[in-house]
Amino acid sequence: MNQIPPFHSLSLRRSVLSVPAINLRALEKSHSLDCDAVIFDLEDSVAPENKGQARENLRAFFAGPPLAGKERVIRINSLSSEFGAADLDLVKAILPDAVLLPKVDEPRVIAETSDLLADAQAPEELRIWAMIETPRGVLNVGAIAESGCMPGARLDCLVVGLNDLRKETGVLPQPGRNFLAPWLMQIILAVKAYGLDALDSVFNDFRDAEGFDVECGQGRAMGFSGKMLIHPSQISAANRHFGPSEEEIAEAQAIISAFADPAARGLNVINANGRMIERLHLVQAEALVHKAHLISARKPA
Repeated sequence: MNQIPPFHSLSLRRSVLSVPAINLRALEKSHSLDCDAVIFDLEDSVAPENKGQARENLRAFFAGPPLAGKERVIRINSLSSEFGAADLDLVKAILPDAVLLPKVDEPRVIAETSDLLADAQAPEELRIWAMIETPRGVLNVGAIAESGCMPGARLDCLVVGLNDLRKETGVLPQPGRNFLAPWLMQIILAVKAYGLDALDSVFNDFRDAEGFDVECGQGRAMGFSGKMLIHPSQISAANRHFGPSEEEIAEAQAIISAFADPAARGLNVINANGRMIERLHLVQAEALVHKAHLISARKPA
């Protein structure tokens, strides 16, 4: 049986901005933004006749100054499409931090992409992210997440795509996402079971700051690691909602200190100020403090 890591990744993914690879101005602006990761999109935001130019834009961009302090992810077109093979060739050539696969319906897609990257001798650090945006993807999300535990697997993160999911199911885009919440929680259960990250879907109206704020709070309460964004104006709120609060950091540090006490050596459960704390909470606390340190390190001196 595969051992499931409690935390597959300790990367910051509070704010993940999607940037059309065809937009040169947006590519250059990504250097100055305070998001944790950038998805360079070759798929939905690029018209078919512009796919080749978008790939060349990324080739030139990656040859220039590095995108410091941010994960670099390239969303490719489906490998079954006429554009997918060329997109993946670009990924293998310029080596981003991850490749984002669209409309992943079953674990076979993850395995096949992992094999293609391995055959090209791509470094293990080049990870796979998967969009969950179809009914079949949601139905199979447990098996998709489990594929990240297979030998040689590169899966790190699932990204929810509600626009396509709404289109295919007929669920209306209502505030609160009441009818979508069961599917979102199904995705959360899958990633938590297999030690992955999950990113909440985009909020389409970037002018509606109040609505975005509410949805970020809901996503954080559900257990998402962060949110996929469509506009730089959304970065600050996403960082605030999905980053640890001062109270959470203080509580995590207290848990770490409690287990550091020599009296706690060899114990899996301890009593700290009348509260029973398991060693699992120590793992969670260490992960939270690590992310707090990463956030602090990104702030200007």
